[in-house]
Amino acid sequence: MTTIDASPLRGAERPGPRRQEVATKIKEYILRNRLKPGNILPTEAELCEAVGASRSSVREAVKILSALDIVEVRHGHGTFVGRMSLNALVESLTFRGLLSGEEDHHVLGQVVDVRQTLEQGLSTQVIAVLDDEHREALSALAGEMESLADQGKDFIEVDRAFHLKLMEPLGNDLILQLTEAFWQVQAIVAPTLRTEPEDRVITAQRHRAIVDAVVAGDAGALHSAIADHYAPIRANIARAVGS
Repeated sequence: MTTIDASPLRGAERPGPRRQEVATKIKEYILRNRLKPGNILPTEAELCEAVGASRSSVREAVKILSALDIVEVRHGHGTFVGRMSLNALVESLTFRGLLSGEEDHHVLGQVVDVRQTLEQGLSTQVIAVLDDEHREALSALAGEMESLADQGKDFIEVDRAFHLKLMEPLGNDLILQLTEAFWQVQAIVAPTLRTEPEDRVITAQRHRAIVDAVVAGDAGALHSAIADHYAPIRANIARAVGS
């Protein structure tokens, strides 16, 4: 008697591994041919021949690589090698943060740890390279925060601009990407915390203290001001966990 395995896994075992295998071959093709970010990949037919895969497998593999920003699909123009991006990291951390947000805020606490460690660890270098233009820009952004806080308004985009401007003079694209990525995660997840009306004013004041340290050229004061800046959200996390 012939038995038929009706397990749904039988038919689903191969496609997943096959897509990953083709995706790996496409990455190897990019490296082997020394393609750079922004360079166009071969046509779909040429890519199929190059990696020894069917059109459907290549299309599925390209979707995987596109989601990771390894390639960029521009409809009507072709597929290009992607530029450096941490979008996949942001999506994953944001989801994890929202998932745990109502319980222990564990991911949010870790994001705050990373942001503070990154900025404090670079405080000496920041002081060394900041010029008058950047100091003035930071002061103007802090002033905008103070004005909006006095009006009871949020200043989330100004906050983003401030932290990017603080790191910008280092001239390190990865540091800027990390700064923005972890800022984005915190900005999305932090609203799950309960805040007080005066928190805006306190936050604006803490940014002003960072500017004062920068203007004074005092790396130690900047290190302390950054710690003070993250203290309120740490207190909010602790309060939420203890409630």
